[in-house]
Formats: sequence, C-alpha cells, structure tokens
Amino acid sequence: MTLPNSETPPPVQPGEGRVPVFLRTKAKKPLVTYIILGVTILMFALQYLSQTFLSGMDLPFVLGGKINEMILRGQIWRLLTPMLLHGGLLHLAFNMYALFIIGRGLEHFYGHWRYLVLYLIAGYTGNVLSFLFSANPSLGASTAIFGLAAAQGVLILKNRKLFGNKSQSMLINLGLVLAINLSLGFSANSGIDYWGHIGGLVGGAIFAWVAGPKFMVKANNENGIELVDMIGRDELRWAVMLSAGLFTAGVIGKFIAA
Repeated sequence: MTLPNSETPPPVQPGEGRVPVFLRTKAKKPLVTYIILGVTILMFALQYLSQTFLSGMDLPFVLGGKINEMILRGQIWRLLTPMLLHGGLLHLAFNMYALFIIGRGLEHFYGHWRYLVLYLIAGYTGNVLSFLFSANPSLGASTAIFGLAAAQGVLILKNRKLFGNKSQSMLINLGLVLAINLSLGFSANSGIDYWGHIGGLVGGAIFAWVAGPKFMVKANNENGIELVDMIGRDELRWAVMLSAGLFTAGVIGKFIAA
C-alpha cells in the first residue's frame, strides 16, 4: 500500500523546492489471513457434513459454539471457538469477504504475529461481552472482524500524517460502515449478536491503540528515508493484558455470581 506523506520530505539541497514524498512499503503475503480463511472454511465444511450425516446435528457448534450454560460448566474454550463457526453459507461468505478485504491490508502493516494476536483478542472480547450480556447461543467470525475494522480505524488515526489528505475520508467511510452494521444488530428480531460485535470492536480498538503500528519517517544511509514502527514488544504485552484482562475480569465476576 502506498503511504502518502506530504509533511516529511527527503533532505533537499539549498535552492531546491519541497516536494511530496510517497513511501512504498515492501509487500508481504497475508499468510495469516489466508490461513484463517482456510481453517474457517474447513470448519464450515465439517459443520455441513455433520448436519448431513448426523440427522441435522451441528456437532462443531454443539462442541464449540457460544453456549452460556456450557461456559459456566468450565468449557471456556467456547469464548474463542465460535469465531471459527458459521450459521449458513451466506453468513460464512459475508464474514470471509470482510476478512479478505480488511485483513490483507491490516496484516501488511501489523505483521503476521501481531495481526494474529489482534484477531484472537477481538474474537475473544466479542464472545466475552456476548457471554456477559446475551443468553442466546451464538457463533461467527464477526466478533473478530469488527475488531479488525476498529484496528483499521486506529491505524489511520495514529498515522494521519502518513495517510495524508485521504485519512479524514477513510475514517468517515469506515465509521459509516461500522455504524450501519451495528445499527442492524439492534433492530428487532435481527438474530445478530450485537453484544459480540461491540465487544470485538472495543477489544480491537484497545489493542490497536496500545500496540498498533505508529510509523515514523527517519533518515538512513541507503535510501535517504525509511518507515519505522515505533511500537515494540512491551506495548504488545501491555495491549494483551489490558484488552484481554478487562474482559476476563468480567468472566471471573460472572463465574463468582453464578
């Protein structure tokens, strides 16, 4: 992706004019995004086969869906596994398309491992908030995808100078898309787990604000300038503890109250 930066031009000789700079980052294959896509589609195939050969029973959902009673019995993996399951082909297609569109670009800037942690954190926080405030069973990757969308917004916000004049319109468009999707969840009988969406959105935003890339343009001896991410491992650890820790405290509280 091209990052326009009109405020930090390269060194110029006396008498030369100031010109805009366009920084191009090295392309990276979005391996984690492709792996998540593959695993999620495989899980849907298992759901389909299960319902075909087990008289309509969706065994993967029975074992891994967000079912509050089962979580309260100690099956805490259900706070993660629902993001791999879907309620139908249209549900799967919509989420995987969103993951493909948002995830590839985000993974490019985040790197493979930080992006994977973001995805898992957002999925977890979404399922936790659904567990805390919704008694209905649920499944789907939209918890994590809402977190990716929030992280995309934070990325633009933290690096406004690099994205240049496009940053404002990008943030407005993203905000409108999120607002529309969230409002659909609040409509009567929508069947959408809006608590899961809100949880993923908040968890992804917290993680991204603490550990999301913050780029600086610095001089080097080879090309004159380079793009450097100022976020390190300490921020990543704090982001995990803060985003996951806040929601985990809610889970512990519900177990105590049960």
